[in-house]
Amino acid sequence: MKHIILLLSSLFWLGAASATESPNAQVLLMGSFHFANPGLDAVKTETVDVMTPAHQEYLVALAERIAATKPTKVLLEYNRDDEDKINRQYQEYRAGSFELPVNEIYQIGFRVARLAGLSRVYSFDERTVNWRAEDLFNYMGEHAPQEKQKFEARIAEITEKLNHVHATLSLQQQLRYFNGPELDRANMAMYLATNHLGAGKSFVGADASASWWHRNFRMYAMIQHHAAPGERVFVLGGQGHTAILRQLLALDPSRDSLDINTLL
Repeated sequence: MKHIILLLSSLFWLGAASATESPNAQVLLMGSFHFANPGLDAVKTETVDVMTPAHQEYLVALAERIAATKPTKVLLEYNRDDEDKINRQYQEYRAGSFELPVNEIYQIGFRVARLAGLSRVYSFDERTVNWRAEDLFNYMGEHAPQEKQKFEARIAEITEKLNHVHATLSLQQQLRYFNGPELDRANMAMYLATNHLGAGKSFVGADASASWWHRNFRMYAMIQHHAAPGERVFVLGGQGHTAILRQLLALDPSRDSLDINTLL
């Protein structure tokens, strides 16, 4: 027994030492609603005006707090085909000749990158695979109309909740909600609600769910690519992605997750 206790004690101290001397990349992951809401998500909410003086004051202060963590890279959710265009805009912003549009990649991402003294930003998005919703909805319409009604009711419930959040909470409170466990669970549970459809035959439900996870696994691969040992990476994405990415980051032994909620 004494030898077992000594062994466990040694393992504890080895673990503590490795934690304090960890070469792992540090990843600060932030989820957001889309400031310039394009209406492409299944859950379609009202647009929040982030350009009001009060909201702008908060966003500037938020960017300062995030930049104070000294990120070495900033990863944003935009089409990788636009990499050159976005970085031209960023260079203009650094030079003081570009007015920030409404989108969160500008309002938060550009501000953080400039305050951190970074020469560029990076896309971590992946759009060649996406949620296979069409096959799923066609199947439900033909074979499972009750399931379709339940799914649409679930989307309506989430939409109503988010519209209430947008209408009644401050921008700070909204972003805290979008980075909290309640919305993460609701987001992922939405895909599990239809996962069983076609089980044993077409697996249309599971294939639709897997297609969404497929996109997010690719997005996480981009995070892994940039978050090499010694890097401190700030990642800003839509909450529908960060709900899943946060789970992957928590399981990744080569990267340490920093809590965005301490900065919001």
